[in-house]
Amino acid sequence: MSSIKSKYGSKKIEIDGIVFDSKAEGEFYLYLKDLKEQGKIKEIILQEKLVLQEGFKKNGKTNRAITYTVDFTVLDDKGNLTRIDVKGMETQQGNLKRKMYDYKYKEPLVWVAKNKKYGNEQGWIEYDRLKKKRRDAKKGVISF
Repeated sequence: MSSIKSKYGSKKIEIDGIVFDSKAEGEFYLYLKDLKEQGKIKEIILQEKLVLQEGFKKNGKTNRAITYTVDFTVLDDKGNLTRIDVKGMETQQGNLKRKMYDYKYKEPLVWVAKNKKYGNEQGWIEYDRLKKKRRDAKKGVISF
């Protein structure tokens, strides 16, 4: 495993000859790989690029398509497709693209984060659930 700095201060990491944008993304790949070995997942697709809005021309100016590249596309053992992005933090651009994705595609897009306090036994939790748990903790609310 080797590492290189990438955007948002995360370090790129190489696992199985594949370069991931962050250590967390690489760890999630290993988690999915384990689920595949258990037979819970049929297929893992890396870095699927999706078009959110087609490119177009206006007043002689060409506007490129708006795309979203998800970290993982997973086909489970029941044939359900889920797209997954590993997040360390939210960005305005990420939130906007997520809304555009939800408008255009029917398959779920799940953001996950690594959090030992609130995550599952491997530390993974859906990002929206993590945000709620953190908000509740600030207010002193106990949530399950």
